[in-house]
Amino acid sequence: MATLRSGTKLEKLDANGNKNTVADFGDKVSEKQAKIDNGKTVWVIFISLLIDLLAFTLILPLFPALISHYREHDSSGLFRAMENKVKVFQDLVGAPDRFNTVLFGGFIGSLFSFLQFVSSPIIGGLSDRFGRKPLLLISAVGIAFSYLLWALSSNFTIFILARSVGGIFKGNVSLSTAIITDVSTPATRARGMALVGIAFSIGFLVGPMIGAGFSVWREGQGENWYVYPAIFALILAIIDIFFIAIFFTESLPEYKRHGSTADTLAQIKEYLDPMSLFKFSSLRNLEPKKLASLQQVGLLYFIYLFLYSGMEFTLTFLTHLRFNFTSMQQGRMFLFIGTLMAIFQGGYVRRIPPGSEKKVAMRGLLLIVPSYAIVGMSQSVSMLYLGLALYAISTAIVVPCLTSLVSQFGDQHQKGIIIGVFRSLGALGRAMGPIFGSLLYWSLGPEISYGICGFGLLIPYFLLKKV
Repeated sequence: MATLRSGTKLEKLDANGNKNTVADFGDKVSEKQAKIDNGKTVWVIFISLLIDLLAFTLILPLFPALISHYREHDSSGLFRAMENKVKVFQDLVGAPDRFNTVLFGGFIGSLFSFLQFVSSPIIGGLSDRFGRKPLLLISAVGIAFSYLLWALSSNFTIFILARSVGGIFKGNVSLSTAIITDVSTPATRARGMALVGIAFSIGFLVGPMIGAGFSVWREGQGENWYVYPAIFALILAIIDIFFIAIFFTESLPEYKRHGSTADTLAQIKEYLDPMSLFKFSSLRNLEPKKLASLQQVGLLYFIYLFLYSGMEFTLTFLTHLRFNFTSMQQGRMFLFIGTLMAIFQGGYVRRIPPGSEKKVAMRGLLLIVPSYAIVGMSQSVSMLYLGLALYAISTAIVVPCLTSLVSQFGDQHQKGIIIGVFRSLGALGRAMGPIFGSLLYWSLGPEISYGICGFGLLIPYFLLKKV
């Protein structure tokens, strides 16, 4: 028996001299190269997201110091006006004066999330039309500009402008998710989504530690101490811009893009209507049954993050009042949560078999019910940490699995819109959650409020069960 090569095909001659194709080497080589390129893209996105999150999270421990700084040094008058609004809410819910700073930070965080809610589907939709890389670079440049404004924020108005610009351009997370969807298969998608979760866990572990270092170091640095952490964040953002420009290869080639610029601009108007977002009405040519399922996932994701972010925000109140936690002890608490999430996402979530995302997400939603009950009723630090451990495991599971699930809907050129709208609904939940959580906590107390939110999270569970 002889073996011949014909073009790129390997063929064998049987005993009668007939040719039998054994393999097409060109296809095999292309397929192998595609896997290598796709794997590289996922890691590029992971590193880019990690750099971005380190810069984004370092401001978190600095909020109390920044609010104190602008209370004394704001020349614009905006701080006093906002403080009066927060005071009205504080009196409404009955929160003590010492939590004024926490409530103030919550309102600024809600503003940031609301702007994400507006911008994420717009950035996602534009990326479906013009490609992922241009929009990813625009987002990175916008975020860098927000840090530049922070460095120049001699008054509170400029600082709020900096946070607003950051919220508007914070579409890189939904773009990163869309890119992973572009280059992954059903078998590898969960692993890619888990890497996004790991980037978040590491970012929220290391970034606040960097910020805490700046917080300690600021003593004796004068009125403009905030310039140094802002410049550090700006340097990280500039590194991210160059990293994306050099190493990221476009994941949505032109032949996979559909529609015209006019259609894209028409869809943008729909993104500004919350009801249109809940209906995913900007999508075209999606089967009614699949659209109904997608709408259900979007709704349950909003409810989940609305209740989740509300209780997450009040955790600071609970630990300070019940256990007299200092800022350092609260930092250790969040370090424990972040570490557990990173370990769980790296060891378990990235190995979830394709097709099991819904089932695993449902388990995670069930797990948060006892976690909230334990945290709300905890009378010892060990009991608190038991509840927080269940809370961390649930968090590590739910968001990556729901994101992986929603990324399976629609054609390739619709992924940006779908994931952008999905994350936008989550941002709306995060914008409204802290206000609702504070109202519930100060009105009913931790035991009842955590119990209500825990059982409330059974609503997303049953909605997901129907999908």
